[in-house]
Amino acid sequence: RNNNYCYSSLLLQTSQSLYLSQSTVNFVVCQLCALLSAFWFRLFLHPSKTSPFIRHVVATLLGLYFALFCFGWYALHFLVQSGLTYGIMILTGVEHMHKYCLLVALSYLSLCQITRVYVFDYGMYSADFTGPMMVITQKITSLAFEIHDGMARKEEHLTPGQKILAIRRMPSLLEYFSYNCNFMGILAGPTCSYNDYIAFIEGDPRRHRDQEADRKSNGKLRQSEPSPNTEVVRKVATSFFCLLVFLSVCKVFPVERNIDDDFIANTPFYAQVVYLYLSMLTTRPKYYFVWTLADAINNAAGFGFNGYDSDGSPRWDLISNLRILNIEFATSFKVFLDNWNIQTAHWLKRVCYERCPYHPTAATFILSAMWHGAYPGYYLTFLTGIVITLAARAVRHNVRPHFLQSPSHKLVYDVITWAATQIAICYTVVPFVLLSVGPSLKFYRSWYFCLHIGCVLLAVALPVKPRHLRLKDQQKNFPQRPVQHHLEATDSNCSQKEKTT
Repeated sequence: RNNNYCYSSLLLQTSQSLYLSQSTVNFVVCQLCALLSAFWFRLFLHPSKTSPFIRHVVATLLGLYFALFCFGWYALHFLVQSGLTYGIMILTGVEHMHKYCLLVALSYLSLCQITRVYVFDYGMYSADFTGPMMVITQKITSLAFEIHDGMARKEEHLTPGQKILAIRRMPSLLEYFSYNCNFMGILAGPTCSYNDYIAFIEGDPRRHRDQEADRKSNGKLRQSEPSPNTEVVRKVATSFFCLLVFLSVCKVFPVERNIDDDFIANTPFYAQVVYLYLSMLTTRPKYYFVWTLADAINNAAGFGFNGYDSDGSPRWDLISNLRILNIEFATSFKVFLDNWNIQTAHWLKRVCYERCPYHPTAATFILSAMWHGAYPGYYLTFLTGIVITLAARAVRHNVRPHFLQSPSHKLVYDVITWAATQIAICYTVVPFVLLSVGPSLKFYRSWYFCLHIGCVLLAVALPVKPRHLRLKDQQKNFPQRPVQHHLEATDSNCSQKEKTT
């Protein structure tokens, strides 16, 4: 047993032989066990063979076992946080429960994060019990807002996306804990909507999203349930390739070298820019590994089916958390964020951005910083992100139209904006990796705060219509589409109708 987290020491010798932390080995092994359990869950506890009650019970018990194996008794925080907020949902009215749940869930998460950071192990990147709590917080608050939409607001006041996700009855205690603590997402998520999860458990994953016309047009395709096996194999292979890349190159380009005095003094600025890009590039594969493997686990259980392509191929990206190629070749700050940690971006949009009447971009970045944790570097990253987002939006609205007249001009624009986007992202997230204020400000001083100053000037100099006027213009330019297509459009990386952060 570990003194801090009390996780299982069963794999201690394995972790020592691999020169990896024990918590990391426990996490990977539990995820692999979850992958095997997911296949078993789909084959032997299929909705056609057993009841939703049994599926809820098994999914919850397996999830709690994996949590105890990885985090010991600290996993009880998952139950305490979920129990507190469920009590709020039951005891308070649906008019205000979403606000109380957001406040309590986020406060409990923040308390645990502050305790872990400043009492236990500041700066440690090993698996910790607050990681799963971040996903549970998303689920709790999403559920509360969706119940509020379904039981307290009038139908005509909801957006098309909110109508689909709105919950019309209070979940039972078992359904609630199964949603929050199921084995498929207890360790690494991703978050999902309650309606999607319940539809999966009950065996009709598209019932609340498909319209009758869509069902009729694709009736032949829907007669047989698609197999996720090919997609699971692809995602597992991708995740372990990313793990190998991370283990191979993460120590070759340490991020801390960006603030080394000798490096700053003796390295030309262009070389510092290149090194910044390479050092931040090598930090991303670990996230690719964790999120892609988590997606594969859900798919293996049969969760994540998102309809069919035009050629009849099944799509398994309903709860996918990233699109790697879109990230690495993003030509704008928005495209990068739309394809990175996708489910968190959806959560921020649905809980904060769509509902905040004033300064939604700033409010969303602040909520994101609070959700991520107690390290000061997180707040520096997201405050910088506000400025860069506003500047990127201004450039896109004012400059991009001039390059769309010919393919060659568009290619030049794409190359320039790709380089600018990658450098801007790296510049922004350095404090996120360094964690502390001192090293982060040292890095920004070595760059003379050039991106901060440039982005402020661009945001002030280039005019951009207010958000409500842009939405009105877009509503005039784009015809109304079916509800499901509207939801998919707003949640996709090509969304032009409603912007996510």
